[in-house]
Amino acid sequence: MDRKKMPDTIVTQSPIPYVDIGTQFAQERDDLMPIIEEILASGMYVGGPWNDKLEAALAERCGTKHAVALNSGTDALILSLAALGIGAGDEVITPPNSFVASTAVIAHVGATPVFADVLPDQNIDPAEIEKKITSKTKAIMPVHLTGRVADMGPIRDIAERHGLAVIEDAAQSIGSLYDGKPSGALGDAGCFSAHPLKNLNACGDAGFLTTDRDDIAEYARLYRNHGLVDRNTVARFGSVSRMDQIQAAILHYRLGKMDDLIERRRNNAALYRALLNPALAFSPPCRDIEFNSFHTFVIQVDHRDALQAHLSSLGIGTAIHYPVPIHLQPAAAYLGHKAGDFPVTELQSERIITLPIHQNLTEDEIRRVADAVNAFLAAAA
Repeated sequence: MDRKKMPDTIVTQSPIPYVDIGTQFAQERDDLMPIIEEILASGMYVGGPWNDKLEAALAERCGTKHAVALNSGTDALILSLAALGIGAGDEVITPPNSFVASTAVIAHVGATPVFADVLPDQNIDPAEIEKKITSKTKAIMPVHLTGRVADMGPIRDIAERHGLAVIEDAAQSIGSLYDGKPSGALGDAGCFSAHPLKNLNACGDAGFLTTDRDDIAEYARLYRNHGLVDRNTVARFGSVSRMDQIQAAILHYRLGKMDDLIERRRNNAALYRALLNPALAFSPPCRDIEFNSFHTFVIQVDHRDALQAHLSSLGIGTAIHYPVPIHLQPAAAYLGHKAGDFPVTELQSERIITLPIHQNLTEDEIRRVADAVNAFLAAAA
């Protein structure tokens, strides 16, 4: 091999993966496999007692009257919008720095996404929401990005003054609190993903909806199963958005372990914050009214792309959530936005990098990551 083409850094320590789902299953295998085998032997794979158990446990956990198990967080958002009668000619205000689903669901029901810029903590700016309200606005959809609940006090005040619905995109925030109240209980509906990468994670696609409103829960329960009231009676044309029994059982089991998982992630975040140089790596602080479950740990830095490449050369996995804001995606071109329309979002998109924070990290591994980040950024500065 040509020495000139050899990498500058040779990894001599074990890699630090960004996620570690395999270890999670290895720790749970002896408990989960008998449950899964029992379901497989029963032949009842879609709908049944595990769905009912999960929904009851989720409603209790989120402090809501209802929880509806679904096949994805995306469908939870779509069904919430549809249940509220939002469609063609309506506008929904949401941030442009989320995963694409937050905007796509608005388009799917025929409504128009209206973007509002964000705060330094990456969550939607209530002051920007107020500026975007028109006679067509029907709802606000804040996104609790990274596990931090958006500033729901001002958002709910704005919604009440203008007669708007509030749909929480709580995909990343199970277990998080705002002023002592759980994520998912702060609006008309809370929409959660249980994708394998989430803190409460299934072994496939899954999601759920939480609400205190009987009409939203009834709509979602009916629609998720073709609109069937019974085997031979269709009340409204629906679709398939059911959660299967195996995913429901896995989530029910993992829900019981979620507090420990969140505590480990919060401890990891606290250690990162103690070790990282705040002059070089900005991590938005948590306010006293926030309890952040840390789905992700995102810092904002200069030289982001070079830092990510350097960490990769050391065997340290990272991610970027998200490098291209939604308003600049090809799919959103019809909305007519251009670079510069949402300056805070756009600046953050060039500086954000997500460090490993999963619950199986050791203190030594976190120190290795923080040391690598500090050393690289100090040299780059």
